Amino acid sequence: MLEFWTDGSASPNPGPGGYAVIAGGKPVALGSEPGETTNIRMEACALAAAMGQAKGEKCKIHTDSEFWINVLTKWAAGWRANDWHKKTKGEIQNLDLVKKLYGLYQDSDVELVWVRGHNDNEYNELADEWANKARKGARL
Repeated sequence: MLEFWTDGSASPNPGPGGYAVIAGGKPVALGSEPGETTNIRMEACALAAAMGQAKGEKCKIHTDSEFWINVLTKWAAGWRANDWHKKTKGEIQNLDLVKKLYGLYQDSDVELVWVRGHNDNEYNELADEWANKARKGARL
């Protein structure tokens, strides 16, 4: 089974951003968005890139973004059923990425695994390091 580790970075937040996908102990995807962005957006881009790397194969994606795990596994189905609106007041933030990522998730055979960030996990730390390098312009 394929296994990926992802992270996103923006500094300051919002500010310049970058994301990284790690597989086999090395970066396999690096990127960013133009202009100012946020950590949340970069985390989503990293997950999308990991799902793209999997090309439909069964995979496990490790992320320190509990928010995006909740979006994909708990909230997005209800939002979609409610025509992409929350049951309570307020708009869905980053709806463009929510829709894109949820579509990818639905079309993938992916297991999302939450890891505590900045907790001496070798691959999470590597993903963080490379996300920061991507924020500064590094590319594969």
